[in-house]
Amino acid sequence: MSVSFPATLRRLSAATAVAASCIATTALPAAAADHHQNQHRDQVVISEVHADSSGRGSRYDRSLNREWVEITNNGRRDVNLSGWTLSDSDGNTYTFRHFRLDDRATVRIHTGYGRNTGSDLYQNRRSPIWDNNDTATLRDDRGRFIDTTSWGNDRRHDNDRYDNGRYDNGRYDNRHDDNGRHHR
Repeated sequence: MSVSFPATLRRLSAATAVAASCIATTALPAAAADHHQNQHRDQVVISEVHADSSGRGSRYDRSLNREWVEITNNGRRDVNLSGWTLSDSDGNTYTFRHFRLDDRATVRIHTGYGRNTGSDLYQNRRSPIWDNNDTATLRDDRGRFIDTTSWGNDRRHDNDRYDNGRYDNGRYDNRHDDNGRHHR
């Protein structure tokens, strides 16, 4: 059986085209999904931290609730935070359960006990976790890095975006530099 050269060339070209289209149809949705997921890195940030609720007053829960981390969605779309984690440098981890952060909204995650709302979530812990020297890290539901911020002596773990941040009396606000200028 002999096949002419042009017929073999046509079959090879057709096989190559089919293979290329198969690769494109599987690679493009994966790339689009990855791009969609990575957009959260720019829009969802740790915007502010109030650390070390050291005072034990008549209501220890109130003292713990003065220790918090704020997460802000700077984007124009809601973000489902279910399964996302917020952790400190000691490995204490809070996992978001059934929570959607509205566009251009902020949620405050308190250390102590309380009733969850659209703007305040509670870890229901009995002791402080955010020290005066610590790092907060936010990861998505697949464990991918989203944002981090450090304060006190832990600033060595911080990324460049926060080098001009301010930490004052246990409150760290990464939106202003030492002269009070707004960065975001």
